[in-house]
Amino acid sequence: MRLTIFSAICTFLFAVFPACALEPADLVRVDKSERRLDLIRAGKVLRSYSIALGNTPVGQKSREGDERTPEGRYILDWRNPGSIAHKSIHISYPNAAQVKAAKAAGVAPGGNIMIHGQPNGFGWWGWLLQLVDWTDGCIAVTDSDMDEIWTMVPDGTPIEIEP
Repeated sequence: MRLTIFSAICTFLFAVFPACALEPADLVRVDKSERRLDLIRAGKVLRSYSIALGNTPVGQKSREGDERTPEGRYILDWRNPGSIAHKSIHISYPNAAQVKAAKAAGVAPGGNIMIHGQPNGFGWWGWLLQLVDWTDGCIAVTDSDMDEIWTMVPDGTPIEIEP
């Protein structure tokens, strides 16, 4: 009972004061088919968010311009507070094998895949954009969700993107 009340209080305080996160995530997991991003610590889901993906979300990203969101395990390796969307955190796609495969196919692998908020100036209609897949391969969330993710996910956190 006490733990449940404590968890409820922590959830409320974090919703009101996002900078007061008690624990950072040690893993970000994305389920493309469910359109869900989970922040996880020690195997426990801390937060879940609804996401929008690339315009052609099914399948693995294999080349620049295919509008697919990559699948696999990567690292969230740097962040951009001044991006064209409301904050963005970079996903380390492509890996060496993906670069090699793209080169063998005679195409560019693509890159600059991010978790990001809504396009700057359009956060007010984020709820509507989240109903469709609209990115070029990135993972989009609402601006308020991005603020929480930004606070709870340090650089170097692994991300698993599942079909």
